[in-house]
Amino acid sequence: MYHGVISVEPLDDFQLKLEFDNHEIKILDMKPFLDKGVFKELKDEALFKRVRVSFDTVDWDNRIDLDPEFLYAESVSITQNKEFQSAK
Repeated sequence: MYHGVISVEPLDDFQLKLEFDNHEIKILDMKPFLDKGVFKELKDEALFKRVRVSFDTVDWDNRIDLDPEFLYAESVSITQNKEFQSAK
């Protein structure tokens, strides 16, 4: 079973704040993926910040989307992300 995304907020430094349908809030650091394939386009910060929820995942204006299972597996719970907590 996977958890779908119900909200997304773009953060500074190419991070996404994701809320899943189990109400867990997690942070995904997209920087490691921005040198790969179509994800290079997301280095454009204006495009990156136009992320939105589409069905149960996220996508951007250029039709890039991410699998919700990937989002959940690769993101870190906010309570575990001390760097994010200290930046608040």
